[in-house]
Amino acid sequence: MSSEVLVVDFWANGFGMRVRIALEEKGIEYKYMEEDLRTPERSSLVQEMNPVYKSVPVLIHGGRPICDSLVILQYIDEAWKVGPTLLPQDPHQRAHARFWSDLINKKVFSSQTKFLKSKGEDKEAAKQELIEDLKLLEAALGDEPYFGGEYFGFLDSGQGVLIVDLYVVLFGPVVSVGLKGRFRLERGSKTLERWSSISGLLKRG
Repeated sequence: MSSEVLVVDFWANGFGMRVRIALEEKGIEYKYMEEDLRTPERSSLVQEMNPVYKSVPVLIHGGRPICDSLVILQYIDEAWKVGPTLLPQDPHQRAHARFWSDLINKKVFSSQTKFLKSKGEDKEAAKQELIEDLKLLEAALGDEPYFGGEYFGFLDSGQGVLIVDLYVVLFGPVVSVGLKGRFRLERGSKTLERWSSISGLLKRG
């Protein structure tokens, strides 16, 4: 069986950026195939490899697909023992990382969607709700350089670009976007901005 690694994704998809960041951090070589999410129809490859959701990202390893970005991150960490370990060895710390990843997926991005779709007074209220959610992440980070403590890990790779995306939406314009994002923040959380700069997920323009 081939050990080739293929990532099928859309270049601006924050969920897919999680996967690419993790692969880069682990030093795993992979091929990339673009799936244009601006069109309503998914490619035959995506329909075949992810028949349930028909969405990206999809990681294809040795011809077998793995779907859902957080599931893919855990697979990468377990399948390749090279490079940094994304999930901590301590069970409590592993649970902590998974808890915050789940909260971001379910709560923070629900707030983001509400903010993007609302108008007028509702939009301002939605903005404040989103800011409060981000303050929860700031409190979780505290004075540590990374969410996992001293080392870049699961929560950093899993949420980094997505959190920066939110701050761009709220506070600053996009300058350009690369593998790990390249954004300028006009104002916002100094704690999360510091974390983004340390982790390489944000570079000032």
